[in-house]
Amino acid sequence: MGDPKRESLNVGSQRAVLVGVFHPDDIYARTTGLDELKGLVKTAGVEVVGEMTQFRETPHPSICIGRGKLEELKELVLQTDAQVVIFDNNLSPSQGRALEQSLEKPIVDRSEVILDIFATHARTHESMLQVELAQLMYFRTRLKRMWTHLERVGGGGTGGLGAGRGPGEKQLETDRRLIDKRISELKDKLRSVETRRARTVSLRREQPTVSLVGYTNAGKSTLMRALTGANVLVADQLFATLDTRTRRWKLPNFGDVLLSDTVGFVRNLPHHLVASFRSTLEEARHADLLLHVVDASSPEAERQIQTVYQVLEEIGIVANNVLLVLNQIDRVEDQSMVDILRRHYDDTVTVSAVTGQGVDRLAEEVARRLSGGFAEVEIEASVGNGRLLAWLTQHAEELSRTYTDESFTRVRMLCRIPRQALGAMPAEDVTIVEHAVPN
Repeated sequence: MGDPKRESLNVGSQRAVLVGVFHPDDIYARTTGLDELKGLVKTAGVEVVGEMTQFRETPHPSICIGRGKLEELKELVLQTDAQVVIFDNNLSPSQGRALEQSLEKPIVDRSEVILDIFATHARTHESMLQVELAQLMYFRTRLKRMWTHLERVGGGGTGGLGAGRGPGEKQLETDRRLIDKRISELKDKLRSVETRRARTVSLRREQPTVSLVGYTNAGKSTLMRALTGANVLVADQLFATLDTRTRRWKLPNFGDVLLSDTVGFVRNLPHHLVASFRSTLEEARHADLLLHVVDASSPEAERQIQTVYQVLEEIGIVANNVLLVLNQIDRVEDQSMVDILRRHYDDTVTVSAVTGQGVDRLAEEVARRLSGGFAEVEIEASVGNGRLLAWLTQHAEELSRTYTDESFTRVRMLCRIPRQALGAMPAEDVTIVEHAVPN
């Protein structure tokens, strides 16, 4: 696409000044300010050399911050020798252009930082497609700002479309057409991916499924490793996990379930990014139970909980069956904060994925939650019925076994089986003696 000023954030190792405009009633901003943005830019590899915040009823329509603050920002950029200015707000294209013209420095907003991190962490073909789509949809409206030679260069004609436009503007139109074509291609590819994933998820419906959801860096991957022993990536970085991972988790007195880890959420997540990652969250959409993992040591835990519920709603996931998991309890300094969360949310379990505290209790609670979807079935069959025995090994938990004749040719088993799987159980040479719902 021609020669844009920059096609991605690409601010790694650069010196940056951070800026945030907050509403005066935002109590979290009063205490934590730009902490989350600092975490984001740290993940992107940026060195923070200065910070500035302003509290306004609404951001300035032209430049986001006030005129007086803009002059202060110019001075701060000079004093710190900053190479880039990063806003915690999502800027409109016109705000970005105005700020770049005034400060004579690249301006990056919150969405660009998040998109850059996602692009860096994307590893699979699917996540790369998703990130590329989100980037193109975001930058399409900002192409004009990315060009340094868009001035009209003569013309004078009054003809049809494009008359009187310089080469920069003609290239801009070409870039937009190319972007629109690529966006259409990516959407088609992701629809195919989503169809395949939905088919894969539906095939697993015979086995209970549990999905981990939560704010980024809440410890979901660490918890998954603690619960399943799976060798999943654990990193002290935001958005370390972009691709859904599914592992088998054996619950006590219950049996195996499928546990999925999902991409973390964050406030003001770019809308295009949320839309692009819908297929990745297909596991969570069809899960029998959601484990909403929260960093209990974070002063913004309550706000993060609300953010997760908002994003779930935005992507069409109805969070009916949710268990709130207050993680990182070993790092909590003020226990009263945990007590407040427990009072606000009825269904909670406290754990430390690092030390193992509360993990067994969590497994017991998940088993209890899922038991409502199971039946205890007493089955009598021939020991030679390999098809049935193989099916029970895969889909059921065997609670007891006795033989009904002296020759040991027939067996009676008490099994716990998912109700949704009962219809698929092989029925040849099988007698179902009793169905009972466990207490």
